[in-house]
This record gives sequence, structure tokens and C-alpha cells, in this order.
Amino acid sequence: MKKYLIITATLCFGMVFSQKQVQRATVAFMNVENLWDTVPSFDYIDGTKNRNNPAFHRSVPLDSIELMETTEDYRGPWSDELLTGKKVIRKQVLADDFTANSAKNWDTQKYNDKMGKLAKVISELGRQHTNDNPAIMGLLEIENRQVVQDLISQPLLAKSDYGIVHFNSYDARGVDNAIIYQKKRFRPTETYKKEIKIFDDEGKRVYTRDIIVMKGLLDGERIAVFMNHWPSRSGGEARSLPRRIAAAAALKEEMDKASAESPGIKLIAMGDFNDDPVSPSLRKHLGAVGEPSELSDKSPYYNLMTKLYKAGVASLAYRDAPNLFDQIIVSKNLYSPEKMTGTYSVYKAEIFAPSYLVNSQGQWKGYPYRSWDGDRYTGGYSDHFPAVSVLQREYTAAR
Repeated sequence: MKKYLIITATLCFGMVFSQKQVQRATVAFMNVENLWDTVPSFDYIDGTKNRNNPAFHRSVPLDSIELMETTEDYRGPWSDELLTGKKVIRKQVLADDFTANSAKNWDTQKYNDKMGKLAKVISELGRQHTNDNPAIMGLLEIENRQVVQDLISQPLLAKSDYGIVHFNSYDARGVDNAIIYQKKRFRPTETYKKEIKIFDDEGKRVYTRDIIVMKGLLDGERIAVFMNHWPSRSGGEARSLPRRIAAAAALKEEMDKASAESPGIKLIAMGDFNDDPVSPSLRKHLGAVGEPSELSDKSPYYNLMTKLYKAGVASLAYRDAPNLFDQIIVSKNLYSPEKMTGTYSVYKAEIFAPSYLVNSQGQWKGYPYRSWDGDRYTGGYSDHFPAVSVLQREYTAAR
């Protein structure tokens, strides 16, 4: 098993003519493995604000709970729609888990150590091809907007002047997704979240991470990004599959809608799908094909990681088996067989796994060098390798 995890491969979609000037942009993401701050907190929903306002649903320090105005002790289903007009508190399951007084002994020193390590990784994604930090970067397993702000304030990232797209989810653990983008290169025109509604065997709502949607202009081109963290395989792959099928249906609905509303827009769906590229959720229900030759009007989504998966590349180990859960899927107008085009197309795709991200010894040799072993902070980076795509186009000064 371990031999698979240290295999790295790059998917290249053509060589560059040396006489042409090239503009490139890295679009990547990383599951950052429980990026929590050290402050116990709760969720405060102020339904009097617009739903697309991050203050509609925000994280607040627990010692401020008595200061927050509430309209009721809410015990109903959790959704933005039902909470509109209300002011309520939602307690987090892990409120005290990542603190100095918990079994994890999570403190400022360890928090800053992890921040510095994550900034190092992010600053290197695609750099050999762009000489720049990622233009767009997705983040999974974050606690709240503040940890993202702390991350982009790190010296290696601060110079890129990142903006943040983040919405609190109703995930029971308080786990969220976010996207950061270089303000000088990407201009958002619309941002929102798409709830994934899933249910347990008794028909009771189970709360998971939302899909974060960011639409806008990347260096002047219309792009939509869909950030995903699909339901886990808890309870077993087969038993939990319907939950990921529901997530696939929600993602497909949003991607299809974006294309219908804005013909020609280029779509990038990425995230930890908790399934491999050949799994039914991605292959059948999202309809993401694994070969460019399979692309058509009826099958317009191309999974950049399918070939890497078939080559034995993995982004994590789940239950002691290699998996490639971390994937990037693009619309067919982002693929081109041409060596160079006047608009953005995919140049490279890879799972980024340099030696420092790989456990070099012990029981977990060959696995991602993760941050946590139970309640013990290991000083590692994450239990997932990042997924990276590099877009390129012919550059002209007139742009």
C-alpha cells in the first residue's frame, strides 16, 4: 500500500512554444486537517442580515454567549431559509476540543507552527510553472473565517493580498470550506453556498459541509469555482454512498445552472470527494469522464485526476488503503488539445507530494505527514496531499 502513496505524477496537456509569451494561473486546494484556533466558540445566526453576508452565520467566542441577542431557544432543523428573521445560537460539538485545556493541549505555539507549515505548502503549489502563489486556493477542514484570515496573513502569503470567500456551515463538528483568491487577478461577481441535504437511515437530517460557489473574472475570463467536501465514508463505503450521491446531484445542479445562465463560463469543481474518480458518485451521478475523448455536450465535465488514479497516485490513505479523494474536475471548455490557446485551458494537473509532506519513518512511512495522531500534535502538515492544476494561455499585452 505504502508504495502507492509516494508515487507522484503530473498530467501535462501540451508543451509550450518557446517563442510565445505565456500567462499561467495556479488553481489548487488542500484539506488542511482540522485547522482550528485556540478559542472555544459557538455559532451565532443573525437571520436579520442577508444570507450572503458572512455575518448572517458567524463564529463567536464562547465567553461572549451571554452578550448575544436571541429571539428564541431554537431547536428545529438548521437551514438559512428556516432561520431567516431569527437570532439564535448553535453550540458546536468541538467547542472545547482544540484548546489548551483539552486532551489535545492545543495552544498558540502549535497553532502558529501549523499556520507557518501550511503557508509554506500553499506558497509552493504550482510555483515552478508560475513563479507565484496560487491565484485561487481552496481550503477544507477550517473552523471559521478567522483561521483563514490568520493563514493569509502569514509572510509567505500576505504579499499576494488574498480575499476570502467563506460561509459557516451547519456541519455538526463546525467544519467549513473556504476559497482564497488574489485580488489583483480574480474579481468575484457572485459568491454563495449550496446546502447538501442528506438524511440518516431513519430519515433524520444529517448536516455536512456546504458547496462554496465563487463566480467571477480570472484575469478577465469568466470562471466559476465550486469548493466541495463531501460526506465521509463513516459506516462503510456502500452504506454511506447515497450521501455522496446526494452531494454529486447538488454539485451537478449548480454546475449545469452556471453554464445555462452564463454560456461559455469555465467551471472548476474541486475538493475532497471522499470517493475515488471511478466511484459511482463522480463517474455516474456527476458524470465526470476520465478521458478527453469522452467529452461531449451530454458529458461536459472532465476529471483531471482519473489518469493519475489509474497510474497509482494517491492523495491519502483511508483505512490503510490508498485513495485519490482529492480531485479537480473542469468543464470541457477548459480542456484543449492545442499546445497554446488565446484563452485559459489546463496545462498541468498533479497531486503535490514533495518529500517533506511524506512520512519518512515508523508505522506510517509513506503516508502523508499529518498534523494529528489521535490527540497528539505531530508537527506535520495534513493527512491529505494538495491537488493542483495550472491553467495557461497565450499572453498579449492588450489584455
